[in-house]
Amino acid sequence: MKSDCIPTTICQERKKDPIEMLHSGQLVKVCAPMVRYSKLAFRTLVRKYGCDLCYTPMIVAADFVRSIKARDSEFTTNQGDCPLIVQFAANDAILLSDAARIVCPYANGIDINCGCPQRWAMAEGYGACLINKPELVRDMVKQVRNQVENPRFSISIKIRIHDDLTRTIDLCRKAEATGVSWITVHGRTVEERHQPVHYEAIKIIKENMSIPVIANGDIRSLKEAENVWHITGTDGVMVARGLLANPAMFAGYDETPLQCIWDWIDIALELGTPYMCFHQHLMYMMEKITSRQEKRVFNALSSTSAVLDYLTDHYGI
Repeated sequence: MKSDCIPTTICQERKKDPIEMLHSGQLVKVCAPMVRYSKLAFRTLVRKYGCDLCYTPMIVAADFVRSIKARDSEFTTNQGDCPLIVQFAANDAILLSDAARIVCPYANGIDINCGCPQRWAMAEGYGACLINKPELVRDMVKQVRNQVENPRFSISIKIRIHDDLTRTIDLCRKAEATGVSWITVHGRTVEERHQPVHYEAIKIIKENMSIPVIANGDIRSLKEAENVWHITGTDGVMVARGLLANPAMFAGYDETPLQCIWDWIDIALELGTPYMCFHQHLMYMMEKITSRQEKRVFNALSSTSAVLDYLTDHYGI
């Protein structure tokens, strides 16, 4: 686990508390947890362009607790990286609370992944299978609350919906009663992938809750984020792929501006981002502004120097 060892009090005093932000009545713009992608460098970039709150990629709590190597590779932060939520995949209350205690000095809160539909995660008892195990979710939340002394440390969950929405509402009410700080709802069932998002379901869930709710699913622009916020009556919106394609989305840009690409290069190189990740982000960012032929050439580049030469020659960066 790499950091500048910032005490959590400094982080929380210097930046807005996420719970306060979500009770402000203003749209809270959130960068989703994305495996491989929502790491420190990308979080730094989207914060520069209007993102209010960032999540780490999903981290398996058991590995994080048991392995120093896992902690060093999976969780990196610095003084400007807040407010920050660390998302864990967990199915054991003790291991989750141990993981929460480790990250507590460096983050504003943790999130329990109850929405990942990938087979490996569900086979391990992680992710979306937890929406059918409200008692386990309750036990994990209670254990973290008991073990983490900081009362401002948030505990949230990110879920998918059931075919029978009454089951989802029941899950959310039980989570609220247990002390969850807020709930993020991806408006699809476990089986759905590219089907339309059920924003009406998110609206109904929000109407049944007293704690904040964040809407998630298929938001690709600031205008869409604002529309979803109004339609659902939620307290914030969370974006994943839309931000990968355009990290400046929350600042109102319809496509990635060249300045944002330049900022990514500066940030990624300064933080020592591995080439594959550095290049992959650029491929996403440049999707809308490059021709098919340009994509073929750019996507085949194999070194940082080749990328920099290409961007200089084609875009004057």
